[in-house]
Amino acid sequence: MAATIDKRQTKQDTGYHDRRLARRLQEDPEFRAEFERQQREIAAIDAIVNRLDALREEHGMSKADLARAIDKNPAAIRRLLTASGNPELRTVVAMAEALGAEVQIVPKSSHRQAKPRKASRRVRQAV
Repeated sequence: MAATIDKRQTKQDTGYHDRRLARRLQEDPEFRAEFERQQREIAAIDAIVNRLDALREEHGMSKADLARAIDKNPAAIRRLLTASGNPELRTVVAMAEALGAEVQIVPKSSHRQAKPRKASRRVRQAV
């Protein structure tokens, strides 16, 4: 007997936690700001890891080859390139170096440059 699908139920039940998250995002501006900050952080980490993986493929290296090049356990590199996580900066830099790349921080054009801070009163008096 074939299962029938009710066409009125096109939306899946999101579950208790998803409903609670949606409610908190609507009701709590501080929670929403922190949630969005963390989403941006995760996206930035994912972009870096994805770019390193693309460079690895462009160089024709396996994940094990890359691991050996930076003296890391191949399982750790496989996890880093396939699972979400927060890799150590040292590992990211080593991977970039092994792939002939470098890690750079590029200011966003929408952010104003920080103004130089005035020397504190104590420092001015000491000079």
